[in-house]
Amino acid sequence: MQESPRPRIALTFGDPAGVGPELVARQLADPATSAAADILLIGDEQELRDAMDDAGVEFAWTREAGTGVPQLVDSGGTRPEGGFVRREPSRAGGLWAMASLRRALELSKQGEVDAIVFAPLNKSSLHLAGMEENDEMSWFETVLDDGTTATELNILPELVTGRVTSHCSIAEVADLITFDLIVERGELLERVLQARGIERPRIGVCALNPHAGESGKFGRHEIDLIAPAVEELQRRGVDATGPFPSDTIFIKARDGAFDGVLTMYHDQGQIAVKLLGFDRGVTMAGGLSVPVCTPAHGTAFDVVGNRVASTGAYEHAFRVAVGVGAQARAARLSA
Repeated sequence: MQESPRPRIALTFGDPAGVGPELVARQLADPATSAAADILLIGDEQELRDAMDDAGVEFAWTREAGTGVPQLVDSGGTRPEGGFVRREPSRAGGLWAMASLRRALELSKQGEVDAIVFAPLNKSSLHLAGMEENDEMSWFETVLDDGTTATELNILPELVTGRVTSHCSIAEVADLITFDLIVERGELLERVLQARGIERPRIGVCALNPHAGESGKFGRHEIDLIAPAVEELQRRGVDATGPFPSDTIFIKARDGAFDGVLTMYHDQGQIAVKLLGFDRGVTMAGGLSVPVCTPAHGTAFDVVGNRVASTGAYEHAFRVAVGVGAQARAARLSA
């Protein structure tokens, strides 16, 4: 039997204390969602029904595969007696969210999932639940255990940013930046942009220090590491330029000079992305054996239950997952 070319996307509800369940239900209530992909919804029936109540919607679902409507797949998590506390971090919520994500990652290892979209998580809940890694990206690496390495990318319709360093203290950033890491992350950013249909993406590379180091007066990272890494990327065929001062590079990007920007640390790119499009931003774990996407905002405890949470970023995350998932599936079927 010939396999369907439609991507199979696993959705998880995120932290049960936040707006994630509402966002997932509102997405699934749109008929275009099931038209775009085969949906595997990871959770349990109570979580699904609570999500529909939160969102004020209803939609068809099943436990059977291949029906054209979302398939509910049990996460294997343990629901606490009395349910979950809403609007605050908890160990129970973190354990539940991790169980769903673990199940989705396991399905990807079995070839059952082409991409994953998870609704917002709360890092306090995850750490209360025993997650030892700094962030979920590193935890994905641990669970997959297949030698792939995650790096966080932030995606707007008009711009993608990658990072050389991510979830670490500012005091650690300068020591963590290496020539090889800049080159690796630059090539990954190019591949992600090509997956979005840009054959030869233009990548701007950020400096680390003010004024791009002012010819070494404010630090030598630009001279000793970043500029040589940009030259190496160019030798490898990547259309990369820089390093540019980080207080001006995003003006150039906003005006269309770049398709992607490689930043040196977390907030260097995140501030710009959230200013340019907070309600449209998507975070993707790039470099893993399965694409993993999520809206680039948090659990929004302050608006839980009010049905006012913006769905723009979640909708964009789903579209990105469908695109990269379809590409991954086509590659696998043609192999």
